[in-house]
Amino acid sequence: MMEAPPVPMKSHEEKNLPHIEQIKALSLVTAIKTPYLPDGRFDIDAYDYLVHHQIENGTEAIIVGGTTGEGHLMSWDEHVMLIAHTVYCFGDKLKVIGNTGSNSTGEAMHATEQGFAVGMHAALQINPYYGKTSVDGLIQHYKAVLPMGPAIVYNVPARTGTDLTPDVIEELAQHENFAGVKECVGNERVSAHTSKGIVVWSGNDDQCHDAKWKHGANGVISVLSNLVPGLVHEMLTTGPHPELNAKLAPLTKWLFLEPNPIGLSTALCQLGLVRPVFRLPYMPYNEARRREFVDIVHNIGLEHFIGAKDVRALKDDDFHLITRFY
Repeated sequence: MMEAPPVPMKSHEEKNLPHIEQIKALSLVTAIKTPYLPDGRFDIDAYDYLVHHQIENGTEAIIVGGTTGEGHLMSWDEHVMLIAHTVYCFGDKLKVIGNTGSNSTGEAMHATEQGFAVGMHAALQINPYYGKTSVDGLIQHYKAVLPMGPAIVYNVPARTGTDLTPDVIEELAQHENFAGVKECVGNERVSAHTSKGIVVWSGNDDQCHDAKWKHGANGVISVLSNLVPGLVHEMLTTGPHPELNAKLAPLTKWLFLEPNPIGLSTALCQLGLVRPVFRLPYMPYNEARRREFVDIVHNIGLEHFIGAKDVRALKDDDFHLITRFY
């Protein structure tokens, strides 16, 4: 069968990309939240505030426009603009990883070209979802985007409906731009990869401590670190810390009572760090769960939550739901 080789738009000029080993060395990567103004546009001031606190608390990289950042609710113009803004303001202080993957190979190529053109350091690449393809199709999809720059492959079958099995990851790992895999299947799978020298970041906050200290993962691509980056950094860099992991367990469980990023968005609103604005179809947790969050914060200690001066259980009427946002 004839295969049309991908021909990415590329320049032969020397680029200001990090060496692939710099991406492979990352430990704490935060999948950053995208906050909104009342009309649904990005709240850039609030976003910058969140990123500043990530840097101050030891976060080494952020994922821009991932699932947690609601990239799937953005236009590509918004998405690339946010990557560019992050690089321009913070690219000298942490690594900026743009979620430029797509279930369309052509769209993933186009978005990834744009992301690298505006300076992102690496791409997060999901496998084709909903309109699923064959194993050979998966491999060709990744071979189309990997030549453009460093990439982390994202395996989350609960969302995509397709598992990137170890044999697929091993084949992709042969490419010079393959940095590693964000693995959400579990720690046995983490061990399967790390035993073969493949770099892994756990995609599960509730498993990341053991992934790091028992299964050889580099660290985590985290939702939890949006709230308590200092504690997550401590757990991953000076551990093992089973007591700290246990202390954070109720917060981690609470964050994922409903699909991510509903819990995180609700939490940041209650801490007063972002406006209580949701782009539909996401809606905040109900009042009972919002009250539960207040208790969890007090048990851990408000001083551990980024930039927070108070926490309160918001009422239903405090939230704004946006249906048309671009």
